[in-house]
Amino acid sequence: MADGSIDLVQQVRAHLESLSAAGVLFVPRGEVVVRAPLRVAANPVVVAPAPEPEPDPFETRLRELEVLRTEVAACNKCSELFATRLQTVFGSGPLEAEIAFIGDAPGSDEDAQGEPFVGKGGDLLGRIIGACGYTHDRVYLFNAIKCRPPKNRTPTNAECANCRDFFRRQFDAVRPKHIFALGEFVSRLLTGQNATLTELRGKVHQYRGVPLICTHHPNDIEKDKTGRLKRETGFDMKLLLDTIGRAAPEAK
Repeated sequence: MADGSIDLVQQVRAHLESLSAAGVLFVPRGEVVVRAPLRVAANPVVVAPAPEPEPDPFETRLRELEVLRTEVAACNKCSELFATRLQTVFGSGPLEAEIAFIGDAPGSDEDAQGEPFVGKGGDLLGRIIGACGYTHDRVYLFNAIKCRPPKNRTPTNAECANCRDFFRRQFDAVRPKHIFALGEFVSRLLTGQNATLTELRGKVHQYRGVPLICTHHPNDIEKDKTGRLKRETGFDMKLLLDTIGRAAPEAK
């Protein structure tokens, strides 16, 4: 054996002895791993990602209303109303309500509580809603103007113009099936007619494709000592129910 071979054996033996002294009792046998070549299909199948679920239109409209509510609360277009209001009065009720009861603007009670149609006028409206066979949670209540005019004066043309987009967006999101306009001011506003309430009552008008009936405002009915406005409102309620196709509930 050549000297070089002896040196190599001695080197290997010395290396193994050092491994043994270090606690290594065996050395794994080296293996050659042969990997199969990657095969690509001639016509690979492309799996399309699952489509995103369609957004729920109902939930979308609810979110739109909440965004609009925030915009209304921050509005300062009408400097006088902004300076004197306690808060804006947005509206309440479910989407696609059978009836939307619409007034002109909030009063002092509404301004204080932030809800439409409260106080004595609101109590009377509650009785009107009940006489139609509904409850508050099945109708939508709101005003054309979202802030109380000082001393409950009539809103100006400029104030109506500033609130028009808010009102239309709210109306389009709620999509009521019928409208009961309360008072001459809002009846003129929604019909687009410069007419008296007497001339507007007793007919089925349209607002954005929705049947519209005009009647007296609850506050005016409360102030009337003759009972005439209450009787006329009863006729208007019957016209509303006839338009809906619903019989008036029997008096208890």
